[in-house]
Amino acid sequence: MSDYSFWLYWFILSGAILGRYFLIAGGAHLVFYAWLGKSAAMRGKPSERRLLWRSIHRDVKLSMISAVIFALCAALILSAYDLGLTRLYTNPQDHGLWYLGLSFVIVLMLQDTYFYFTHRLFHHPAIFKQIHQGHHRSTHPTPWTSFAFDPPEAFIQAFFLVVIVLIMPLHFATLAAVLTTMTLWSVLNHLGFERSSSSAIGAWLGRSLIGPRHHLIHHRQYKVHYGLYFTFWDKLLGTQDPKSH
Repeated sequence: MSDYSFWLYWFILSGAILGRYFLIAGGAHLVFYAWLGKSAAMRGKPSERRLLWRSIHRDVKLSMISAVIFALCAALILSAYDLGLTRLYTNPQDHGLWYLGLSFVIVLMLQDTYFYFTHRLFHHPAIFKQIHQGHHRSTHPTPWTSFAFDPPEAFIQAFFLVVIVLIMPLHFATLAAVLTTMTLWSVLNHLGFERSSSSAIGAWLGRSLIGPRHHLIHHRQYKVHYGLYFTFWDKLLGTQDPKSH
């Protein structure tokens, strides 16, 4: 494995991750903000719209830096795979088809746990400004906020996948599914408006899964809703806002 291959991976993945960000975040902005007009800030006074666009520009710049860091970690994973250092595999039969779905669920649960505790740690006053303040400059999150991390936070969050591929057998398709879910979920959580359902299933999902309402409250209050996918740790450790039930 040469240095040339690593940097080639990094170059290609930087473009792919940036493209994914602009496609999904931009698509969500187009649908929910431009077409459906869901954002109250976009319908507000000209001064409010200017502040929102200024926030979006800041988030996009920070997200581009995050994408470069994510690509470096992804290039590290592929380089390690070339050297035979990871547990990644390509043949679905190596661990059975049933394991593809099981491993996907396990990784989401582990990632949610990792995210909860690191995210909660980032809010400690001693390190908040250095690690997490950039993300919270958007008091009114938008889809563009989904990747807006300070560089240390971007590395810490990406580091989870670097470690998981070293210790857990994962098919490349499963890894791709996790990355896609993570991106879509992050954009969904940063829509910036409350989305609720009156159906029994929708209400149950709202109590079990982190959604736009949970994360909007988090951006306003800071001390609640630290989860990524599930409300489990927030409920267990008392960081669930009672008004979000």
